[in-house]
Amino acid sequence: MSTLKQSVARAIADVTQGMLLATIDIHATPERVFRAVTSEELTRWWGAEDTYRTTKWSGDVRVGGTWRTEGIGRDGKPFSVHGEFIDVDPPRKLVQTWRYDWDPSDGVTTITWRFEPIDGGTRVIVRHEGFGDAQAACQNHAEGWERVLGWLSGNFRAAA
Repeated sequence: MSTLKQSVARAIADVTQGMLLATIDIHATPERVFRAVTSEELTRWWGAEDTYRTTKWSGDVRVGGTWRTEGIGRDGKPFSVHGEFIDVDPPRKLVQTWRYDWDPSDGVTTITWRFEPIDGGTRVIVRHEGFGDAQAACQNHAEGWERVLGWLSGNFRAAA
């Protein structure tokens, strides 16, 4: 897997459609990346001291199973994000609902993760949709996904 060059996460929001796409190429197999996203391993890489830190992950990774993360924000306040798995096809695809406790509208969005094998690793593609007319939230999440996918990629650079 030595042919893959380091990739930078990219995300673009289509605020008129209430969705975003984000992608990164990672020097790890789809199986490894899928596991990093769907296990307690997520707490090792999701977050940074200058933003927020995910401290707990739990989930039943099957269609209809639930998942939950908890963490600490930059301000020291706890937060949680949770949802349900809609489609689970390891190591190719994962679809989950996304509900976060700081959203006053209690809205639910949907995230589709795709893990595509490429020469030297995995292309991770995230489609996050369902923002409706919450354009600022959509744009903010696009910026957030660039950070998150960068952290995910960094997890594998540190392990190499």
